[in-house]
Amino acid sequence: MNWEDIFATRASRLKASEIRELLKLLDQPDIISFAGGIPDPKLFPADEMQTAFSNIFTSEVKDAALQYSVSEGYAPLREWIAAEMAKLGVPCDIDNILITSGSQQALDYIGKLFLSPKDTALVKWPTYLGALGAFNAYEPTFDRLSDNSNRTPQSYKDAAETAGGNVKFAYLSVDFANPTGETMTHADRNHILDMAEEMNIAVIEDAAYQALRYEGADIPPILALDIERNGDIENTRTLYCGTFSKTLAPGLRVGWVCGAKSVISRLVLMKQASDLHSSTINQIAITDVAEKGFDKQITKIRAAYKARRDHMLKALDTYMPEGVSWNHPQGGMFIWITLPEYIDGADLLEKSLKTQKVAFVPGQAFFADKSGTNTIRLSFSLPDAPTIDEGIKRLGILLRENIA
Repeated sequence: MNWEDIFATRASRLKASEIRELLKLLDQPDIISFAGGIPDPKLFPADEMQTAFSNIFTSEVKDAALQYSVSEGYAPLREWIAAEMAKLGVPCDIDNILITSGSQQALDYIGKLFLSPKDTALVKWPTYLGALGAFNAYEPTFDRLSDNSNRTPQSYKDAAETAGGNVKFAYLSVDFANPTGETMTHADRNHILDMAEEMNIAVIEDAAYQALRYEGADIPPILALDIERNGDIENTRTLYCGTFSKTLAPGLRVGWVCGAKSVISRLVLMKQASDLHSSTINQIAITDVAEKGFDKQITKIRAAYKARRDHMLKALDTYMPEGVSWNHPQGGMFIWITLPEYIDGADLLEKSLKTQKVAFVPGQAFFADKSGTNTIRLSFSLPDAPTIDEGIKRLGILLRENIA
């Protein structure tokens, strides 16, 4: 039987994640990997998690932990998240929060809720590869959310109509974005809201790295600015997607969406039709660890990742040849490298794996139009300082050989 004959049309848009494929290299001991944005397992609160899971089976929640539960999520966890959101300038209650199986599931639900075939999603050039994958299944058109002030809201609407649909939302990672590590200014966040109001579209704020700031002053989330304008979360157009994957542990797959109840209630229906609810026992354990020591954990990982960022920036200064440039992220896990225009990042990766045994992600994967061939993404979150130094040194040798 030829299964391709009976697949839905959207199946042709499903592509393997280049990053997920590169993660397989982590099992090869001779490869130095700057590829995946992988938290260091040595920094996980493993002892605290062990205690939390053990306590579940000697407490009154032991039966509930192994039972079906409500789709909205574990109420004490949603209460804790609501309190944390209030600290960010987002007063809300638990009915404004849906627990998801990682923020990736939230992006999938959002794509399903908003995008009809040929509708337009506005994204940065480049943007998070996982968001492109999540939205792509719903057969949209992607348009470049430009920093160029000459691009007007009407121009986005006209382009969407030409493509056969409507603009539905703007997706952004505003703090230490994946893949670039860049942070949107306060003014740019307000500009996004101005545009969204004029076009009457939603704003999807991916805050996966929000807690990982190493320098500079905090900037309010777009959702907080939206509330300042409109007085109440129920009158906002912004959905905030958060996760514990970068702060506590990615393997538990616990994330959340915060927004107006009218939208959250629709996402809850999608959750009910998808996986019923996220793992209850994982939510209970996350709640215990977060309540007892979230701030302490954040302090620990910030110090560790800041040191690795600083070490990678120093190594780049030392070993990179002329013609290569990079940014200085204030937080997160990534440094964005721009190569001479004639160097293809994918070709460079192939050579690197063969000759230098260094892995990274070609930047083209993060562009909806497959441009950006002369860019690459490096992650500093997993390797230690000596490994960073050796890997950047090898990469510098390779680039010197390939720069004309």
